[in-house]
Amino acid sequence: MRNLRKERIGIVTSNKMDKSIVVMVERRVKHAKYGKFMNKSSKFIAHDEKNDCNEGDTVKIMETRPLSKLKNWRLIEILERAK
Repeated sequence: MRNLRKERIGIVTSNKMDKSIVVMVERRVKHAKYGKFMNKSSKFIAHDEKNDCNEGDTVKIMETRPLSKLKNWRLIEILERAK
């Protein structure tokens, strides 16, 4: 289902692999018992076909079919380059 694919916005933490990047996505979650908002982060390995991402870039990634053992996200666009 193409239109039901998840999209996430995150920051590139590693681009050392060939055609792959590690994207860290942060979200704010309310604690179940205490009600305090906490920052939780998840790391996704995404496919970067042209190898044009650098560490610190803000990117948008989309869920896709499994491309390897750990890789089932792909890069859609680079929203902001690292300074």
